[in-house]
Amino acid sequence: MFERVREDINCIFERDPAARNVFEIITTYPGVHAVLFHRMNHWLWQHNFKWLARFLSNIPRLYTGIEIHPGATIGRRFFIDHGMGVVIGGTAEIGDDCTLYQGVTLGGTSWKPGKRHPTLMNNVVIGAGAKILGPITLNNGARVGSNAVVVKDVPENTTVVGIPGRAVKARDVDDKRREELAEKLGFDAYGATQDMPDPIANAVNRMLDHIHMMDERMDCLCKEVHRLGGNLEVEPLPKLQANSFNKETNCYEI
Repeated sequence: MFERVREDINCIFERDPAARNVFEIITTYPGVHAVLFHRMNHWLWQHNFKWLARFLSNIPRLYTGIEIHPGATIGRRFFIDHGMGVVIGGTAEIGDDCTLYQGVTLGGTSWKPGKRHPTLMNNVVIGAGAKILGPITLNNGARVGSNAVVVKDVPENTTVVGIPGRAVKARDVDDKRREELAEKLGFDAYGATQDMPDPIANAVNRMLDHIHMMDERMDCLCKEVHRLGGNLEVEPLPKLQANSFNKETNCYEI
């Protein structure tokens, strides 16, 4: 057990640039205190001192704000950063090299006995405020974005964001084209919502697709007019400058 405690402390130097020395970590890091208590309480739980384990688990909960059921299984080099509001249920299983940030919940969705809480494999990182609910599995290298709600299994090396949680896919051809068109129009449609299921962002994406199709059709019409011998006075499209945005009307002024 002491070897695991040493690993829990040393791994913080790799994941928290604010950590300066071992003494500071031992005396000031609530996540370390909660994990140290859990190691002891989990041993008591396994040896059938269940009431004592539950009673002692309330001590770190009172002064760290981190609630870990003594029945939860936690692997090596586990780190809770900041920690306030973290809740880990009794049948949760956490692998090696996992990191949780403040406000994370590994909770259940059923009152039925048996496995009710999530399983985190190795090298999983869960962002602040995320809720991982039910007997699901987050496979090796999974990442969960802040405030996401995950109720389904997460594949290996996959990042999940949003409510409900969904995998973030690589940008496809349509996404890149939309971004180029948005940049040409002076509007960053991906500034705040590229990874979230935001209906406004979806509407803007459809509008950008429509503008792109209209541009292509207009180019074809102009080429056909020139081919037939017609003349067109082609003027450059007006540009939408960032400083032309009217904050009172929430509109661009051309």
